[in-house]
Amino acid sequence: MTLTPQAPADPMALTVLKQFRLIFGSVRHHFREVEQSCGVSGSQLWLLHEIAHTPGVGVSELAARLSIHQSTCSQLVDKLEARGLISKARKADDQRRVGVQLTDQAAEVLAVAPGPVAGILPQALQGLPDDTLERLHLGLAEVIAQLTVRDSPSAGKPLADI
Repeated sequence: MTLTPQAPADPMALTVLKQFRLIFGSVRHHFREVEQSCGVSGSQLWLLHEIAHTPGVGVSELAARLSIHQSTCSQLVDKLEARGLISKARKADDQRRVGVQLTDQAAEVLAVAPGPVAGILPQALQGLPDDTLERLHLGLAEVIAQLTVRDSPSAGKPLADI
């Protein structure tokens, strides 16, 4: 195999690469902290938090709040139910729909969980002004367009599960 010489890497591209590493590393570190302190993943914690604020919420609404695919949300709900952290019940006003609520055990998990419950990246993005978010969106769209391999389904998964 013959290697062809490549031009030296652009220093600014390497600087931006370090920024991505810092973001990804910080996110991973936060998710490890969450799991060690309260025994659930970051995405499970965020889900518990959303349920705590809207008892009886449905899976579709939860998926929308977390900006994840509905099937991914259903899997998270099933795991939390299997661990005894949430319970499902048919809604009184529409027997076709199922709502979820926390158990006492989940309240204990939330009490010891480190913040921010949505994760450090969603919190950081929420703190940015709209014009900065728009520029970031456009810039990241350009980065994505340059990728030779794209895992599009990952866009519908929680960061903690990627």
